[in-house]
Amino acid sequence: MLSIIIPIKNEEQIINSTLEKILNEVKDIDFEVIIIDDFSNDNSTNLIKEITQKHKNLKFYNNKLAGLGSLIDLGIEKSSGEFIVIMMADLSDSIEDLKSYYKAIKDSGYDSIMGSRFIKGSVVSDYPITKLILNRVFNNFVKLIFLSDYNDFTNAFKIYKKDTLLKLKPYVSESFNIFLELPLKLISRGYKYKIIPIKWINRKKGKSKFKIKELGAKYIFTLIYCLAEKILLKK
Repeated sequence: MLSIIIPIKNEEQIINSTLEKILNEVKDIDFEVIIIDDFSNDNSTNLIKEITQKHKNLKFYNNKLAGLGSLIDLGIEKSSGEFIVIMMADLSDSIEDLKSYYKAIKDSGYDSIMGSRFIKGSVVSDYPITKLILNRVFNNFVKLIFLSDYNDFTNAFKIYKKDTLLKLKPYVSESFNIFLELPLKLISRGYKYKIIPIKWINRKKGKSKFKIKELGAKYIFTLIYCLAEKILLKK
């Protein structure tokens, strides 16, 4: 089974269309969707409860502690699938790429398939220029100091074996930096992964929850933590 973890925070404008699109387009895979609300204060929760009552493979939970770190931890705990993919509620990532992830990891020896939006064959649409510049500077800096062949660490959209994610615990990141922590730990600890090109399109409705000024220090903390772990592992 494939478990799709979708974080939710104030997504009343898009959550129904997102879930319906997944239900309609992922029919050829045995899957479940784990929707976890991160303390929304709009009508998202009511909308999700209504749609989950109609579909057995949609499961809804409230986050225990505010923040994506806690949310992802809870999603992994509640998932039943052998494979876990994390997708944002805005569907900025492609369902076709989701299927490609599943096809690439199923019956393979890989612990993760990690998509990149910035390699040959990838497509990026309407990325805000300031965020794009900061993204490329930071991700290429991480690539350099970790001597890695990967260049899109901070994107949440990756697929993992659940067993591998459990071995990466405990998680120390409490926000979007969890999406940096997971691939860095996986790479540093020698797990097998494959990189493929993916598509990304900026959301058309709702507001992004990613705040650059608020998250900078958290990303630096995670980077230093994972670098220290890498050094200690070598010793």
